[in-house]
Amino acid sequence: MSTSYKKIFVTVGTTRFDTLCKTINKESTLEALKRLGCKEITMQIGSSDLKTGAFVKCGINLHLYKYKDSLDEDIMNADLVISHAGAGTCLEVLEASKPLLVVVNEDLMDNHQLELAEQLQVDGHLYYCTCDTLKSTLQEVDFSLLRPFPNPDASLFVKFLDDVFKVTLPSSQK
Repeated sequence: MSTSYKKIFVTVGTTRFDTLCKTINKESTLEALKRLGCKEITMQIGSSDLKTGAFVKCGINLHLYKYKDSLDEDIMNADLVISHAGAGTCLEVLEASKPLLVVVNEDLMDNHQLELAEQLQVDGHLYYCTCDTLKSTLQEVDFSLLRPFPNPDASLFVKFLDDVFKVTLPSSQK
C-alpha cells in the first residue's frame, strides 16, 4: 500500500463507545496504525472516561477531546477517519471524500448501525469492522480501492416533488 495515512481522526460521536477508545489506545492497534504511516491521531472520545489532552504513545502524537461544536475541521485535516457507525458521521466523512473505516458498536441493542455499515461496504464506499477485528482489518484492507460517495442529485428531489404535487389541469388551461 503506497498511500500514507499520517493524520488519523477517530470519532465516537455523542455516544459512549469506550471499547473503541480503549482499542485505539492499545499498543497493538497503534503499531498497526504506524504501519499505515500514522504519526498523529486526533480522537473525539465523547463521554468516555479516558483522560483528555495531548500524549505520545508508541511514537504517535495523540490528542483526545470529548466534544466540539463541529467535527468538520478534524475530518478535513485527516488522511483517514475511523468512526462509530452513526449515519450522520458516515455521510459527513463520505461527502468530504475521506477514506473511512467504521467500527460497529456491538453493545448497541437493535443495531441498525451494522445494516448501514454493511450496505456502504457492499457499495464500496467504506470498510467496517468491530473492535475485535480492528487491528486485523487495518492490516488487510486497501483504502485506495474505495469508491467515492456520489454527490446528491437535487433533480431527483425536484422530480419527486413534481410527481407528488402534480395537479391535473383542466384541458382548457393546457
